[in-house]
Amino acid sequence: MQITNAVFYIAILIMSVVIHEVSHGFVAEYFGDNTARNAGRLTLNPIKHLDLFGSVLLPALMFFSTGFVLGWAKPVPYNPYNLSNQKWGTVAVASAGVLSNIFLAVLFGLIMRFSLGLNLPTGFFVIVSSIVITNLALALFNLMPLPPLDGSRILFTLLPKSLFSVVYFLEQYAFIFLLIFIFYFSVYLQPILFFLYNLITGHGF
Repeated sequence: MQITNAVFYIAILIMSVVIHEVSHGFVAEYFGDNTARNAGRLTLNPIKHLDLFGSVLLPALMFFSTGFVLGWAKPVPYNPYNLSNQKWGTVAVASAGVLSNIFLAVLFGLIMRFSLGLNLPTGFFVIVSSIVITNLALALFNLMPLPPLDGSRILFTLLPKSLFSVVYFLEQYAFIFLLIFIFYFSVYLQPILFFLYNLITGHGF
């Protein structure tokens, strides 16, 4: 049963991170960069986006150790030098993934909120609530200012050049910092996650 639940949550995570990555690509294209399209990455086909560790192994490990799943897909490539506005285009591209997850969370959260009084199967609410909580978790996770997460791209783009040594240090040890955060500090996001879930759905998690 636990393995079935893990597969179910990982499947929702994979589709959510795929939409997240494709959103990056479409916004980059809007600002003039066709790198993602040329690489065949503007597709919802998950096979094109899967990262074995970030999309499968890490979420499975997290599910069995914490009950939650977090992860990522292969980043959609883009060239910031092709963007019509390099500074704000970069911020927009980085923000697109987070905004796509927030949009999905709000959309399915409102569906859940307005369906609570209806006589719908329990499975419907399980699926919808899982989509909401997964996308909220992805949005919060990706807003963290740690490379290669979107929050770092937004922050680093806006930082003055005098702080680039800090940026370089964080990028040099990015993977280590990211794993430390996931396994030791991501738990501190849970109160925010549950608050937003309750706010959107009108229902306790």
